[in-house]
Amino acid sequence: MKIYDKLIRDRIPEIIEVSGKKCEVEVVSDEIALDYLYMKLEEETNELLEDKNLEEIADVMEVLFAIANKYGYSDEDVISKRNDKKKSRGGFKDNLILKNVY
Repeated sequence: MKIYDKLIRDRIPEIIEVSGKKCEVEVVSDEIALDYLYMKLEEETNELLEDKNLEEIADVMEVLFAIANKYGYSDEDVISKRNDKKKSRGGFKDNLILKNVY
């Protein structure tokens, strides 16, 4: 038996059981889930830094959307705020590195 103690996606218990295995899960409060989401964000970010692929980018985004949801923001709220900031301050497309301000 392997012990994980980490946040998992909602359908993982079902996927485990379909594979013929059993698992134990615990439903926690939003406050505790937030702690685990921040740990999951670190895990997924590290995986992205290693693998640098679309699947890992999507995993990081899913965790960020879940964190936003715990604070009461919808996916649309996050996307709208991103678009507002991109319009007013730009994105990161031009690869600009600020060195000094005089």
